[in-house]
Amino acid sequence: MTFAQASALARIALGHVTREYPHKADHVMTGEADAYLPRRMHPIFFGSFDWHSCVHGYWLLARLRRLFPDLAEGTAIDALFADAFIPDKVEAERAYLDQPMSRGFERPYGWAWLLMLHSELVVAGGPHAATLRPLADAFADRWRSHLPLMTYPVRVGTHANTAFALVLADRYARVVGDADLRALMARRAGQWFGGDRAAQAWEPSGEDFLSPVLMEAMAMQRLLPANAFAAWFADFLPRLAEGEPASLLAPAQVSDRSDGRIAHLDGLNLSRAWAMRAIAQVIDGAAGRVLATAAADHLAVAIDQVAGDYMGEHWLASFALLAVTGVD
Repeated sequence: MTFAQASALARIALGHVTREYPHKADHVMTGEADAYLPRRMHPIFFGSFDWHSCVHGYWLLARLRRLFPDLAEGTAIDALFADAFIPDKVEAERAYLDQPMSRGFERPYGWAWLLMLHSELVVAGGPHAATLRPLADAFADRWRSHLPLMTYPVRVGTHANTAFALVLADRYARVVGDADLRALMARRAGQWFGGDRAAQAWEPSGEDFLSPVLMEAMAMQRLLPANAFAAWFADFLPRLAEGEPASLLAPAQVSDRSDGRIAHLDGLNLSRAWAMRAIAQVIDGAAGRVLATAAADHLAVAIDQVAGDYMGEHWLASFALLAVTGVD
């Protein structure tokens, strides 16, 4: 990624993480006292159309600040973080989770992105990771408690996808040294996905921004030993070297980027590129080459579609950065 590209992504995120409206809330009201105003309920993550997009907008800024320390937008990022990551605001975000109807708030997508943000702040150094830690601890505890309750994984191509959350939470667990959480996730992933064979890849669905097949494979890559993953993956996509399933390797077409759900498909192309690039690095032979080529195809059609309409702009830049830099 060039400085110009990094700067463009930073400007996109700086333009929306403090934009309060329009706003889509994940909020349950039990009475008039629960009336919702974004900034009042969420003094840090009130922007970017919804809570989780605001969280990963901050993640994007944190990663760019670390990878490009001389970025022109660095001063603005520093000022934003100094205002946002203060104990009182973090405690207000954490206290929201104490509300009786908040058990399912942003589960698991927002949980995973908050852990991803915290891990980025830890790697970057500085004071913000320690300030945000109480909120990260709260979500890590929720994830740890929720995993044993999940009899079945969620395999959709949208926010509820279990494998995507495993990938981001694994990065957090590696960074903070939570071996017990990694072991629990590995055990659950093996129980859910270990017997999967010959994935049909009936995708994309019309509102996907994640590939159920590739997210599952990516979770297994991160949580299994390398030799075990290679054997599992060979059975999971046994005809990949022959270019099958073709539906998995062809970029999705996006008909209307002003429609927030159809615009998800730009995100699908970016998240597929991210997963394909990651897996191609550990798969030998023709299958790895097929994935690498398909990743380049997906990235080429989507990388210039991250700005233009707010329905995509408030979140797609984060997926572009994932596609280019990877989860770590």
